[in-house]
Amino acid sequence: MTRTRSLLYYFSLLAFLLFVAGLTGCAVGPNYKRPTVDIPGMYRGATDDFSKTEAQPEQNKAEQAKTASAAPSLGDEKWWEVFQDPQLQKFIRTALKNNYDVRIAATRVLQAQAQLGITRADQLPSVSVGGEVFNERSPAVGPIPSYQVTEGEVYGSASWNLDFWGKYRRATEAARANLLSYQLAQEEVIATLVADLATSYFQLRELDLELEISKRTLDKRRESLRLTQTLEQHGIDSLSDVREAEELVYTVATTVTDLERQIAQQENAISILLGSNPADVSRGLTLTEQPHPPEVPRGASLVAVGAAPGHSRS
Repeated sequence: MTRTRSLLYYFSLLAFLLFVAGLTGCAVGPNYKRPTVDIPGMYRGATDDFSKTEAQPEQNKAEQAKTASAAPSLGDEKWWEVFQDPQLQKFIRTALKNNYDVRIAATRVLQAQAQLGITRADQLPSVSVGGEVFNERSPAVGPIPSYQVTEGEVYGSASWNLDFWGKYRRATEAARANLLSYQLAQEEVIATLVADLATSYFQLRELDLELEISKRTLDKRRESLRLTQTLEQHGIDSLSDVREAEELVYTVATTVTDLERQIAQQENAISILLGSNPADVSRGLTLTEQPHPPEVPRGASLVAVGAAPGHSRS
């Protein structure tokens, strides 16, 4: 009889432990599953033989994977490898340091990291330890001399809120997902800033080249006007030829003035991206000196900015 009660006791204890373990393994709500998205393995047009693609799909998949690994997308490159102009690289580093949107995004990432640590700590036991020291001196009373009493006290406490239903685990998962979303948002802010700055810089160099060509054209038009005026004075050309030459000079002069206005506006836009007041902008390589691949690479609409060497992204 005693043995039967002992077995019943042990079985009851085992059942209780299994029940507690089952409750601990439970979690509120279903597990997250990433939705299935039909994404092509590579850019359209990356393979030359489309008929071979249709005839041999399995072999084509292997060739696509091999081609994708051999020729990475431009979107996977880092900005300091894509843009070789030293002045543009200096501008990008300055913008990443001074731009307020980048600072805000980095601060939000730090805030999400701290929140994740706080939320994760709710799953762990909490322990607190403290101590006190008392020092008391009593004056002399009659024949009893004065004396001093020193007492010390150390105390501690511990508590653990068991996460039976997965409340804290789900909160940690949500905090981690929130952190990832802020990190992706920070990367998007950096990518947008780098793309806008690079686009503005190349547009500025394009306007510089157009201004240079227009000024050379203006000099030629003025020289042609002087020659036409000389010919008109000697009766070789008519006055209408002179007026036509003057019109050409005025047209090119107007183009030069308009280009100078556009250059000033472009410099102001770059200064704002750099986080400084509108001012003149230093130049680097000319537009024709900029290194570029022999053909348009895949993923040219995307630029993976990454973090500059020595620059923290958080």
